[in-house]
Formats: sequence, C-alpha cells, structure tokens
Amino acid sequence: MAVIDQTKQDVQEYYGETLESSDDLKTSACCPIDAMPKNIRPYLKNIHDEVTSKFYGCGSPIPPLLDNKIVLDLGCGTGRDCYILSQIVGADGRIIGIDMTDEQLNVANKHMGYHMDKFGYSEPNVLFKKGFIEDLSFLDDNSVDAVVSNCVINLSSEKEAVFKEVFRVLKPGGELYFSDVFADRRIPQELAEDKVMLGECLGGALYTEDFRRIMQSVGCADFRAVSKGPIAIDDPEIIEKAGYINFSSITIRAFKCDFEDICENYGQAAIYKGTIKDFPHSFALDDHHEFKTGLPYPICGNTFKMLGETRYAEHFDLIGDFSKHYGIFDCLEGENSNNGIACC
Repeated sequence: MAVIDQTKQDVQEYYGETLESSDDLKTSACCPIDAMPKNIRPYLKNIHDEVTSKFYGCGSPIPPLLDNKIVLDLGCGTGRDCYILSQIVGADGRIIGIDMTDEQLNVANKHMGYHMDKFGYSEPNVLFKKGFIEDLSFLDDNSVDAVVSNCVINLSSEKEAVFKEVFRVLKPGGELYFSDVFADRRIPQELAEDKVMLGECLGGALYTEDFRRIMQSVGCADFRAVSKGPIAIDDPEIIEKAGYINFSSITIRAFKCDFEDICENYGQAAIYKGTIKDFPHSFALDDHHEFKTGLPYPICGNTFKMLGETRYAEHFDLIGDFSKHYGIFDCLEGENSNNGIACC
C-alpha cells in the first residue's frame, strides 16, 4: 500500500507542481498516433486557452455516436476532453470527469461558466469529481454509456482495479475507448518508481501481454486496437533509463459484451449503412476492420456482437446468427494475435 500511495503522490506532484504547461513535458509519449481527429478539431476552438495549455494528454480518444449519452473521463485533468465531449453529447447528455490533482481540477472548474455560455447551455452538463480512477464507487453499476481516457491509466499502480471499475459502471453494450502507453516488456521496478519516467507516462506503461491478461480477468475477452504507433524519445536522460524497452502509443476500444476468447466463425457478415456522422464512406471498427458503405464484410462472432449489441447496431445490416458454427474464424495472416492487442 505504501508503494501505491507514493505513486499517487508522485503523480500529483508532477502534474500539479512540476509541470507548468504541456510544453514542459520531456517526451510526446502520451500522443496517440492519430492525434486530434479532423472531426474533433472544430470543438477544440471553443475551449479556453488556460484549459488547453495545462492539459497533458494529446489527441482526443473520443468515439462517435455520443449524442445524449453519459460519458466518464478518467483522469480528466483541466477538462479539455470533457469540454469537447460536452459539445458532442449536447445539452441533454452528461459528462463526468474524475481526477486526483487539485491544481488541474481548479483550472477545470474555474472555466465552467465560460464554456457553458460558449456552448449555449442554460445549465452545466459537466461535473468534475476529485477522486481516484481505481475507485468509481460514486457511480452505480451499469450507469455509464462510454468511458474515455487520454493517457492516464498508465499512471495508476492499480490498473486491474481501474478496468474492473470501468466494466462495472459501463452499461451492457457500453464502450471503453482510451489512448495510452504500452511497452513490449515489463517495466523494471526502479523505472516504475522513477518520478520522471512515471510522470512522462513511461514508468507505468503496460506490457501488452499483461494488459491482455488483465482484460480477461475483468471479463473482457476481446478488445481492439484502433491505432498504434511507436513512441520516439529524444531526451538523452530518458533514453539512457529506457534502454531497450520499446514503447508504443495505442488507442483501444472495448465493449461490455459477452465475448468468446478467440474469434469463432458463425457465417456472419455486416454491411455498413454509411449513417454515422462524419463517416459517410466507411467506418473503422479497429485497425483491421474498415467497413466500406454498402459492401458486405464477413465477420467473426465477437465482431458481430460489437456491432449488434452496442449503440452501433442501427448503423449496420447484420446477416446471420449464432445457430450454426463453422470453427475458428479464418482471420487474415498476421491479424490473429496483433501483438496481444486484438483477438481478430
């Protein structure tokens, strides 16, 4: 417990006192490869400058189809993504941001009125909560439509507790969509406890295979990588500390559905209708499932559930059921393991 408490203290100090703005970061570790999606950029123009300058995530791991939804942001910081989401869900939606750092939350709350006026809302649809992402007890079971996080889960020393809580509060069919830092091996303890490595999102990077095991332990047998890219480290001190560890920034999506632990073939197919806003021609479920509008696409049983048992269902024509089994789904060469990040 002492080590866990020290980790939280070190993170609070780094993001509350050591860093004055995002320019003080020594690496770009928290930048997902897709950075800021085009369809999200217009919302950023409405965010107060102080909120953006003291926000330490990068990109915006925000999935589509969030109108009128309840969305939880883990490690919301100064609230940049919460205020982006506030515009997306609309006045009837609800955004909850949780963070443990007073300095960050003070900035977030300071500009609440500014943003609500800017968005034209008569009352706030955003709530900022001080707390730990490992403990979401202030939320009921099955109460949230989506959970997002922008390069924060790596900072937790109790990652299994984080994911367990996420899948507790998600509604059936709800979505976890987050960007974070992963490593190709386990991080040595001395680096995991190094204040700079931890604060720069490297010391707590998840080994991809351990991430897969954690997800299985919390009941999520299948999840998908949306994008992935190597992290370049230029700081000489951090290069020396990292040694031969390879770090990647990965955006992950997972759903609260009853999945099988490998892709099984039930002869199913999906046809995308082209009806998701900002995606008229195709929709990418993950980095190897891009559904072109109107084109039938053979899929495994797990993908069938991701499309049919979630808020994406009305945007697809799904063909088939689970009445007849044809064995393991024949994924394309190289897609079956995807470095431990995706089942299919």
